[in-house]
Amino acid sequence: MNLVATQAPLRQQIRQQVRLRRQQLSTAQQQQASQQLVKQLNDHPKLQQATKIAIYLTNDGELDPMLLIETLWRQGKEVYLPRLHPFSAGNLIFIRYQANSPMINNKYGIKEPKLDVTAVCPAALLDIIFTPLVAFDNQGNRMGMGGGYYDRTLAAFAAGQGPCAIGLAHDCQRIDELPIEAWDIPLPQIITPSQIFSR
Repeated sequence: MNLVATQAPLRQQIRQQVRLRRQQLSTAQQQQASQQLVKQLNDHPKLQQATKIAIYLTNDGELDPMLLIETLWRQGKEVYLPRLHPFSAGNLIFIRYQANSPMINNKYGIKEPKLDVTAVCPAALLDIIFTPLVAFDNQGNRMGMGGGYYDRTLAAFAAGQGPCAIGLAHDCQRIDELPIEAWDIPLPQIITPSQIFSR
């Protein structure tokens, strides 16, 4: 039997369960998680050295990095957001994000910067890519929403060159072991409000 066929229902079940878990977090729990995230990253050596940082805007109950973004702005760092690639389906580009950046909703209803070619940073020139995720395990395996956008982006840097990929998640998104597929790109580090998981 095809391995992909056998794992797909299990992956979908995990995705649904964990999404429900994070959606059930209260506003107060979400705010506390955001504050704890900033504390976790306060002395992070890679973040201290970084100047160009890609991050995401929260959607679907994800750990909200807005407080972290505001901290990075105050530190004079350049923040970039992912945007669906206008010409290459299934891929992302990264656009400079500032407090006054014009935003639009993409086809998934997720806010992304309006296309401005002068504000694009090639992924290879980013220092860190903070990725959202649905579920993760202690081995650094991540499961996204199923579109493969980040896996495609990170595949180019799997050999260790290019930006450092760090996953951000609520503690409730950790499971013991994720069923993984050949295209899944594990992360060297995943950070939650209470812990840092490193491979």
